Amino acid sequence: MSETTKETLQYRFDGPEDAPVLILGPSLGTTWHMWDRQVPELVKQWRVFRYDLPGHGGAPAHPAGSVTDLATRLLVTLDSVGVQRFGYAGCALGGAIGAELALRHPERLASLALIAASPRFGTADEFRQRGVIVRTNGLDPIARMSPERWFTSGFAAAQPAITEWAVQMVRTTDPGCYIAACESLASFDVRGELARVGVPTLVLVGSDDQVTGPAEARTLVAGIPDARLAVVPGASHLVPVEQPAAVTDLLVRHFSTAWQPAYDNPTGQTAISAAPLKPVLTAAQPITPIAEIAPPAVQSGGHSRPDQYDAGMKVRREVLGDAHVDRALAQADEFSGDFQEFITRYAWGEIWNRPGLDRRSRSCVTLTALVAGGHLDELAFHTRAALRNGLTPTEIKEVLLQAAVYCGVPAANSAFKVAQQVIREETTPEE
Repeated sequence: MSETTKETLQYRFDGPEDAPVLILGPSLGTTWHMWDRQVPELVKQWRVFRYDLPGHGGAPAHPAGSVTDLATRLLVTLDSVGVQRFGYAGCALGGAIGAELALRHPERLASLALIAASPRFGTADEFRQRGVIVRTNGLDPIARMSPERWFTSGFAAAQPAITEWAVQMVRTTDPGCYIAACESLASFDVRGELARVGVPTLVLVGSDDQVTGPAEARTLVAGIPDARLAVVPGASHLVPVEQPAAVTDLLVRHFSTAWQPAYDNPTGQTAISAAPLKPVLTAAQPITPIAEIAPPAVQSGGHSRPDQYDAGMKVRREVLGDAHVDRALAQADEFSGDFQEFITRYAWGEIWNRPGLDRRSRSCVTLTALVAGGHLDELAFHTRAALRNGLTPTEIKEVLLQAAVYCGVPAANSAFKVAQQVIREETTPEE
């Protein structure tokens, strides 16, 4: 066990101190206990290091805003206990951390297993929407939906104790840290970098995973030069829990036979020799990666984009959401294209990107201005933006009440109707 600071993670070791280190990374909403049934077999060959994400499993609630931040905290933690080189297996968000380590710190990594992982997890909108639900309703709606996302229906029905354990894991997570982890996944995208992963990689997925399923797994295998695919039958997203024996066997075989030698500066870790094993993993086959088609770029008189365009587009998408921005760009033509570039460059690249106010404050100002001007269409999507920027429905109500005093009751009355409908739509969990 460990004492944790803002720069480190809560962790535990199992297994002999002189064995090579194998790290097991958890999924969003879980704790290191998701790996409990793998540990007895793994400690026969490795010193197993497990960690909790911030605010998970009783870990101190020090939110991390990106996968890079989480990977950095993990490395600081490992440095503090003298671990320089290691194998790494991570599930979902834990897999994203493993990919980040392989790309940014390849000298530390001997071998990699990506479980229920993806080079990009859904869309940014999906995870930011989840953050809105948690801010408004707490973690209970997410907890109640977790079993159907994590397990097959047959397993959930046959294992009520494990299902309830999963629900309680989510319920006891710190909401702020859960939201921050959602933001980390929203901004994670390494699709264009997979070819730089230079360590032997096992990509493991449950056949019935509806969150990050076999299609995402094949994208990873197609992009990573030294990757092999294993599909576990009868398992969903939390495959180490649902099919522990199969996952354990695959991890043992992978890390026993694919442990890359250290770089020029040996750290004392050595590859584990093993008797030849009957292959159970399928070699990577040529697969066409799945990719999203970006909307066509809006041209402006043949001139190149100014520097603030890309920065503005990033902020615009983060605040308004990909779906809204994609619709606006798709509707642009020769007549309106210049206007789209104008607002992206100046409104979003120059003003929304200034450091003087945070995005919550800018949302408050924007809502008030839209009420004053009677711009109800824009009020609707800026109410959504305010929720994404961290305002609660109660805080939005206070902004509209303040606007009623200074902008007039009729304007505020119309604004309340629009905002009420948007908040209902955005904060009602899906069944």
